[in-house]
Amino acid sequence: MDVVRPSWETPQRARRLQLASTLSHVLPSISRIAGAMGLRIGTAPGLLDIVDDEGGRRIDRLFQRLARELTAAETEAVRVTTDPPSDGVALATRLLTAPTLAVELARRGVTVEMALLTDAELWPVYQPIMSLATGGMVGHEALLRGRVDGREVGGGDLFFLAERAGWLRRLDRVAREAAIRGAAGWLGSADLYVNSDPAAVHRPSVCLASTERAVHDSGIDLRQLVFEVVASHAVIDHEHLLSVLEHHRSLGWRVALDDVGVGWSSLALVSVVRPDVVKLSKTLVSRLQEPGAQAIARALTELTHLQGGVVVAEGIESERIADQARAVGADLGQGWLFGRPVRPEPEAEPELAFA
Repeated sequence: MDVVRPSWETPQRARRLQLASTLSHVLPSISRIAGAMGLRIGTAPGLLDIVDDEGGRRIDRLFQRLARELTAAETEAVRVTTDPPSDGVALATRLLTAPTLAVELARRGVTVEMALLTDAELWPVYQPIMSLATGGMVGHEALLRGRVDGREVGGGDLFFLAERAGWLRRLDRVAREAAIRGAAGWLGSADLYVNSDPAAVHRPSVCLASTERAVHDSGIDLRQLVFEVVASHAVIDHEHLLSVLEHHRSLGWRVALDDVGVGWSSLALVSVVRPDVVKLSKTLVSRLQEPGAQAIARALTELTHLQGGVVVAEGIESERIADQARAVGADLGQGWLFGRPVRPEPEAEPELAFA
């Protein structure tokens, strides 16, 4: 199993900052803090220029002060560029693409422990998906794991940090492609379920090009690939989601709606997205002894089957829950009853460096 060590664009020590905000009170607050620290300050409408004449150490301390003294909402409302170019056009371009102060603080490890990403080894693990009718194994879901200083870190923590630091798009791509490459040697005829966040895909034909190549190089049959989108992500921007999923389907990949929950709005979502696979959430499956949850689960399975899809019940940890999932019409099951996520034993473990 290949270990992935992605490269991240971590900020270097800065000697000059330019900060912009439409909130009238934020820049004066930053100016007062910076001035009290002996930094040189210039101002213009909506813009603050801060210079450290002593090599950048005081700006490091300024970032730490701002993380303590500004609210999270205020750091989201400030854009910051470091060591800006003197050329006007280059400066304008830099300002247009400048991260928020919240992202800058995260990337510098001020507000979150970025060593979890910058020093992490990453690899996929795979959890089996079983037929509830026959008990046979029909697929595997790939999940991301990491290791820092000998400690294993879950995918949820890794993606949380990546989103805070503005690196979601990159980590999502790394996870997708590691999952595909990692399954190539042993998947056989089973399906491979790969998680993806539509927010990490700006233009499908561009952002998914390297994933296409990874699929081609792996030799995995296109019909075995199922790309999962979490239901909560799906409701944010229907049009963008549908364009991403349509691109998946145009390549021969199937799509799954993951973590479909207890609300009746889930029915409307399934009707709009028309996924090939619906994965009932652990929360819903854990409540299948309740009449209301049973009714919702049955309605979801009936609608999915009517649209030609299949239903996976997640979080199956006992035979009792498996029986309840069968009773509401679920086709497949996933959970600790059938197996925990595991890392297939490699013959050799070469390291990959992603540029």
